[in-house]
Amino acid sequence: MGTLEEQMKALSVQHQPLRRGRTPHDELTASVAEIQVLPSQKASNDSQSAENTGSELALPEDILFHVHTLMPMRDAARAACVSRVFLNSWRCYPRLTLDTETLGIHLDTDEEEEKIESDFVSRVDHIMQNHSGNGLKKVKIRTHPCRNLHPSNVDRCLQIAISPGIEEFELQIYRRRNMEYDFPSSLLTTARGSSIRSFVLTYCAFHSTMTVGCLSSLARVYLRCVHITGDELYCFLSNCPALEQLDLSNCSDMIFLKIPHLLIQLNLLWVQHCHKLQMIEANAPKLRDFNYTGMPIHISLGDSSQVRVIEMHCEHESRMIYFARTKLPSIAPNLQILHLSSCNETINIPMITGKFNCLKYLELEIMLQLSSLSPDFDFHSLVSFLDASHALETFILRVEAPALQHDVVLEYSEADSSRPGCLSGYRHEKLRNMMITGFCSAKSMIELTNHILEKTVSLECLTLDTTRGHDRRLVMIDKCLRMSKEAVMEAEKACLSIRRHIQGRVPSTVNLKVIEPCSTCHTLEKCYDALQYTQFL
Repeated sequence: MGTLEEQMKALSVQHQPLRRGRTPHDELTASVAEIQVLPSQKASNDSQSAENTGSELALPEDILFHVHTLMPMRDAARAACVSRVFLNSWRCYPRLTLDTETLGIHLDTDEEEEKIESDFVSRVDHIMQNHSGNGLKKVKIRTHPCRNLHPSNVDRCLQIAISPGIEEFELQIYRRRNMEYDFPSSLLTTARGSSIRSFVLTYCAFHSTMTVGCLSSLARVYLRCVHITGDELYCFLSNCPALEQLDLSNCSDMIFLKIPHLLIQLNLLWVQHCHKLQMIEANAPKLRDFNYTGMPIHISLGDSSQVRVIEMHCEHESRMIYFARTKLPSIAPNLQILHLSSCNETINIPMITGKFNCLKYLELEIMLQLSSLSPDFDFHSLVSFLDASHALETFILRVEAPALQHDVVLEYSEADSSRPGCLSGYRHEKLRNMMITGFCSAKSMIELTNHILEKTVSLECLTLDTTRGHDRRLVMIDKCLRMSKEAVMEAEKACLSIRRHIQGRVPSTVNLKVIEPCSTCHTLEKCYDALQYTQFL
């Protein structure tokens, strides 16, 4: 009868122009009654050929089942309401997304919360009771905005949802009042859980025990706002030998995170906002990407020769950049990409012997409060990173701070432009691109820029952005971010310092780009002045 593609093409031959106001899916659902199903024996005797009889299209049942699996869930459910064949197929529909949008529950602000929850439970129960559990591949259950669902309602759904053959499972429990859902880990037996490849839990408790079967196919785990201890997580991970990605967010019960040695396929580890966490030990030989958000803690990546990408972000006030400079060379000796962000980093970065021998891309983001800024804040100490990174090709420094309250443009002199005691004799031969956003007139920032110009023989492009965010503009909009009057004034001082103390040092082989406030920003500054003058009158 030809390939499946040829049979699907036969369907398109019967396509008629859409009636006004109807979508292709509506047309398909309305036309289900016109499809004649060939019995299996007759389909076999006729070499399973498709027959056109008048306006009716006769197709083998397995072809219609395949068509049904390709429909979005809502359209597949509608088709099942008007066709016996699709009703049978619905009992094995492979992808279930159970949320208010897919279920067609309108979130009217005037409607009582109890009514919405009642509709949600009723529709989910109806769907799961009419589904055999066979053929399920992907299940997503999202209870928002139902905040007071009883755990028994979720349990009933999971009994069918977690069935043999399932590959992707996601449960997002909306935050409830005085009620915590405890995910039944006993459902993850060998028969039920051996096929799961992706496992997502949010806002519930997950007390894993040794009763969990071997999750031999599980490749991705994402736990967000899940109550689980370090011991329980270790027990769970010990049953996941094929795990490749582990993402933990806001798991506040963990004090330590230990990755079992058997996770030889783990290549990505993200740990974010786990506030009580004090230690991470991950001896995963193929780990390449490590992302951490929190306070500096003890981190050991074991045989970390494969780690290539690290992102570390601060929480509140921290010494994340100091921590990275002093600890990361030994934690990840073959690091290639490093992205760091820190709040109120007032500690100067020391010149130490640890090297980033393979580092090619370095991005530092420093967020400062007004109280942290003083004439002694030392951007120049970041030279320690550069002198330790002989393979560095791109360096980006982002400074997010209020306007400086002291004017150093007039204080700075050429005699102060070097620090012989702090500079190494090493010359950068691979650094090609450098960008500073939030460039200001601080003396130490001028010194940092001039140091790079003096020590770098390979530099091709130097971008100094006084508007704080030039490269983060919206696509196709050539305007800087809105700036306050103080920020515009600081940008003007920064531009003046560039002209006086940097521009003349830039070699002819380097493309210097200075990003200044646009005309709109200057117009806004005049508007501020006019407003203040009017208020004064």
